[in-house]
Amino acid sequence: MSAEIIDGKALAERLRGRVAEEAARLRREHGVTPGLAAVLVGENPASQVYVRNKVKQTEEAGLASFEHRLPADTSQRDLLDLIRTLNADPAVHGILVQLPLPPQIEADAVLRTIDPSKDVDGFHPVNVGRLAVGQDSLVPCTPQGCILLAKTVHASLEGLEAVVIGRSNIVGKPVAQLLIGESATVTIAHSRTRDLPGVVRRADLVIAAVGRPEMVTGEWIKPGATVIDVGINRVPGAVEGKTRLVGDVAFESARAVAGAITPVPGGVGPMTIACLLANTLKAAAWAAGREAPHLL
Repeated sequence: MSAEIIDGKALAERLRGRVAEEAARLRREHGVTPGLAAVLVGENPASQVYVRNKVKQTEEAGLASFEHRLPADTSQRDLLDLIRTLNADPAVHGILVQLPLPPQIEADAVLRTIDPSKDVDGFHPVNVGRLAVGQDSLVPCTPQGCILLAKTVHASLEGLEAVVIGRSNIVGKPVAQLLIGESATVTIAHSRTRDLPGVVRRADLVIAAVGRPEMVTGEWIKPGATVIDVGINRVPGAVEGKTRLVGDVAFESARAVAGAITPVPGGVGPMTIACLLANTLKAAAWAAGREAPHLL
C-alpha cells in the first residue's frame, strides 16, 4: 500500500484564487480593499524570505500590502507605537509581526497590543479565547491549513479519532480546538506521553507538530490513517555542506502504511500563507459590516 499524497500547493493555490475573487468583489461592491501590514524587525534570513513571500502573495491576490522593516535595535516602545498606528489605520485590516523578535522585545506584549480584529495570526488572547469557546474568530493559520488539508481526504472529521503530537500555542493547542469544533475525538500527545507510539497508532488522523526530525515512523501509524506533517526541520543532506528539509514524520516509512499523507515541503507550508490571506479577507469583510465569505 502507498498513501495518497495530499497536495498542499494545489489546495493553497485554489484558496488564494478564491481570496482574490472575493477581495475583488469586496472592492467592487463596497469600495474596500483588504490590506495586510507585515512588520519585520531585524535581518533574520529565514524571516526575510518568509515576509517577502507573504508580501508577494498578498499583492498577487489583489490585496493591499504594507511592509514595515525595522532595524534589529528597535525598542519595544517604538514597535508598540507602530502597531498602535496600524491599529488605527482603516486601510489596514490585518497586522502580522514576524517572529522571532530581537531579545529586547517581549513577543507577548507585541501580540497583546495588536487589535484582536486585525490579529490575522490568531495569537491574541481574545482570539485564543473565542476559539476555545467555539465562537467565530481569527484562527491561527497553520492549524487552519491542517484542517483544510485533512478535509481533502475526509468529507467530515466527525467521529474520527485524532491525535495531535505537540502542545504549542501556535499549532498543537489551536489545532486541537479546531478538531473539537469538527466533532473529532481528540488526544493531545507530547514528549512525556506514556507509550507515545501506541497512542498515535490508534488515530484515524495524526497531526505531527512536535519539532523533531522524522520522529514519527511508519510503525506508529494505523494502517489507512491520514497523516498531516507540520514539521519543517533542516538536516544534513547527502552532499557534505548541504542540507535538506524533512518533517516530523519519517515520510517513506509512514507513506507505506498511511492512507494519505502530506509531504515536506509542499504540504502544510503553502497553506499557512494562503490562510493568512483568507484571514485578512475575513477581517476586511467584518470591518465593512459584511459576513466573511466561504472560501472552500
